[in-house]
Amino acid sequence: MEYFFTVVSLWLAMAVIAAAIAYHLRLSIAIIEICVGMAVAAVATHLGRPDLLGENLDWLKYLAGSGAVLLTFLAGAELDPGIIRTKLREVSIIGVAGFLAPFLGCTSLAYYGLGWDMRASWLAGIVLATTSLAVIYSVLLDTGLNRTAFGKGILGASFINDFSSVLVLSLLFAPFTYKTLCFIAATAVALWCLPHLTGALTRRYAFRTAAIRTKWVLLVLFSLGALSLWAGSEAVLPAYLAGITLAGTAGRDAHWVRRLRTLTVGFLTPFYFLRAGTLVSISAIAAAPLTISLLLTGKMVTKIIGVFPVVALFRRNRRERWYYTLLMSTGLTFGIIAALYGLTHALITKEQYAYLMAAVIASAVLPALVAGLVFTPGHLLPGQEKVSVEEATDEDMVEEG
Repeated sequence: MEYFFTVVSLWLAMAVIAAAIAYHLRLSIAIIEICVGMAVAAVATHLGRPDLLGENLDWLKYLAGSGAVLLTFLAGAELDPGIIRTKLREVSIIGVAGFLAPFLGCTSLAYYGLGWDMRASWLAGIVLATTSLAVIYSVLLDTGLNRTAFGKGILGASFINDFSSVLVLSLLFAPFTYKTLCFIAATAVALWCLPHLTGALTRRYAFRTAAIRTKWVLLVLFSLGALSLWAGSEAVLPAYLAGITLAGTAGRDAHWVRRLRTLTVGFLTPFYFLRAGTLVSISAIAAAPLTISLLLTGKMVTKIIGVFPVVALFRRNRRERWYYTLLMSTGLTFGIIAALYGLTHALITKEQYAYLMAAVIASAVLPALVAGLVFTPGHLLPGQEKVSVEEATDEDMVEEG
């Protein structure tokens, strides 16, 4: 146990340092945690102790994965069903455009520009077409924009984007088996029953026993996650759907959401973001900077080409358009998942995996950094916004024409 506590202490020390840096630089904690993870891993490798951080330990992977699942659940729970219904056209169009443009563009870049074979090129297109719910939600949470109609729209569009990525990955490479059917059927039944069972459990036991609702939600999330992994999908997908399903219930109990957010952001997500940074090999980047730069540039350019003109249909303010577009250009969770899938199924080589991982993690930092430093829509920040959520929704509907 001494070793486990020592490793956890080291990771929490990195998390505290990252939080202090993020405060002074006024940047998202997720971005700084990724950078700190990269820096500490590079130092450990330079000192001849590449395994010092233990980032490949199973229990540490579990903590990181749990952070991704809970953060994704919270992102879904933040969505206001009423606002999303009024923004369904916006989030659907932007989400699909945010996937298609980089998917086709980056596939072509890998095949014609880098000379990768067709399967590796398709996989690269999927990896670089993803966005990052975890990073976007973390950034919006830091600014308070997660509570606005604008922020909820970005979360909705990012989900459509990533859902498209998972769907195409499954259609191109994953066999459709009885496991897939079992997963879809069980998830549908579970999500249909979830609001009713959660409501009944809360009315009967809430405030009488020790956080039974939190235990119940965690049971559902990890059960669906296990079923998803068994079927060849990923645990974060049903977690987001569960969050959306409970969005109305969560909205009526902000105190419960804050407590769950404290557990997630305070303890679990640092392991996720720090570990994402440790997976980047600076030596691999130094060995092939042109390839990684091309992949990153391809992702950014095609995302902007695909997303910015579509966002302009719904947002007139220049800062809002660029902020929306740049956050949609981030990538992390599903990008890492897709790249790892390609590696384990021999669709890409270890070198191609390293290049894609470096490009994905760089895309988690750079667009969010530029968005936060240059294009934050200050007029929408809580406390400065002069309209209520209902008025903001009405204005959005007018902009949609």
